[in-house]
Amino acid sequence: MAHAARSGALPRGRPRDAHIDRAVVAAVLEVLSTRGYQAVTMAGIARKVKRARASIYRRWPSKPYLVADCIARTLGASPAPDTGVLRRDLATAVGTLHRALSGPLRQALPGLVADMAHDPRLARAVRRQVLAPRRGSMREALRRAQRRGEARVTMDWELLLDLLAGPFYFRALFGHARVNRRLARDVLAAVLAMVARR
Repeated sequence: MAHAARSGALPRGRPRDAHIDRAVVAAVLEVLSTRGYQAVTMAGIARKVKRARASIYRRWPSKPYLVADCIARTLGASPAPDTGVLRRDLATAVGTLHRALSGPLRQALPGLVADMAHDPRLARAVRRQVLAPRRGSMREALRRAQRRGEARVTMDWELLLDLLAGPFYFRALFGHARVNRRLARDVLAAVLAMVARR
């Protein structure tokens, strides 16, 4: 577990039992939705899934890593499938963010970001296993569109990726506006307008 944390990976611990993993993720999401991030504890999750606390710690070294793993599993690593049309590829990716951050994960984000600020290993793990795969999937969708002639040849890839995801994370963090279908629709339209061939 310590090696995984040092390497910037969300620890996987002992060989995984998919049934236990699903039960733990469901338990974390339930606590997040009803009582928030602060209420998630390793002992409490162990009780909810009727497992020894040690069995939870063998999989995740602490609560932030557990919650980060739940986020990674909920968002998925490849949100932008190859549908052959950029609008559909990115609509799927944006829809995943909308569903995740309008639900229980919205409760997790501020607390997890605060923990990341004090734990560089956790921050590296989240960037590597939550953000990087999603950005890679969306980046490839944009490149496919470019090869098909749907998108401009010259684009600032990283800015576009920030624009696709940033509004969802910003609203989830600060709570000043809702994460809803209108946001998803407007973000998609704005990005598509930016990448469209003139």
